[in-house]
Amino acid sequence: MHTTTLQPLGAEVTGLDIAAATDEDVVALRRLLADRGVVVLRDQHVDDTVFLGFLRSFGELTFTAGETPVDGFPDLNVISNVGRAEPPRSTFHVDSSYLSTPPAYTALRAVQIPSQGGETVFTDQYRALETLPLDLRAQVEGRSIRHVVTGIDPGLLTEDDETEAEHPIARPHPLTGRPALYLTTPKRCAGISGLDDDTSAGLVAELYAHSTTAENSLAHAWSPGDVVVWDNACVLHRGDHSVVVGDRVMHRGMVRDHGPAAADAAGSGH
Repeated sequence: MHTTTLQPLGAEVTGLDIAAATDEDVVALRRLLADRGVVVLRDQHVDDTVFLGFLRSFGELTFTAGETPVDGFPDLNVISNVGRAEPPRSTFHVDSSYLSTPPAYTALRAVQIPSQGGETVFTDQYRALETLPLDLRAQVEGRSIRHVVTGIDPGLLTEDDETEAEHPIARPHPLTGRPALYLTTPKRCAGISGLDDDTSAGLVAELYAHSTTAENSLAHAWSPGDVVVWDNACVLHRGDHSVVVGDRVMHRGMVRDHGPAAADAAGSGH
């Protein structure tokens, strides 16, 4: 397995066949994801059975209510612009941040690549926190954001489904303890602890703008055979559908949590 560091975040991995990934490979990928946020795996011309098996090697999978499942693979969902009159709209966000334990990893498998556009863009939330102006850093210290669910038909939710959760703004990574600026698209940030609604909304907007500058972003241009995995604890992401020409079809899977190692790390303070 060979790793090339991307800038300002991410890493490209070659020489790894996900169909034959070992436990040692998965451990190495977890470490790389915790450090670099995004891993691009090239030349993975695999089907959904292999893709699903690879994801399960990271842990139990989870699925977002209201998404369209892949036929025959209910743990995976389809992200597609095929047959749509208007392109999908996507803002920078964290997947399912309204859960008390948000999904640890999200992965996309390229099924159909458009002839133009369709990049997935990521931000480095470690860097976002580290470069936060001192006045903003002082405002967020010790505070949390209440994340709420949006865009899901309430009829698809059960009584047991979580719809909101509180997370520290400077949130330690579950595996390493390294803090990252943790927020999501502003409409899902319902409030900041200890602040009134207007002050909260203004501060969220500042944090979001700071996180999502071009200098803090990696735009991944898709190629056939690409599988991309990212760590939701330290990146935001969005699909750029603004100049897409042609069909763009991805299959997505999400890993529920960072696994037993996360509990060990939390217990030891590392």
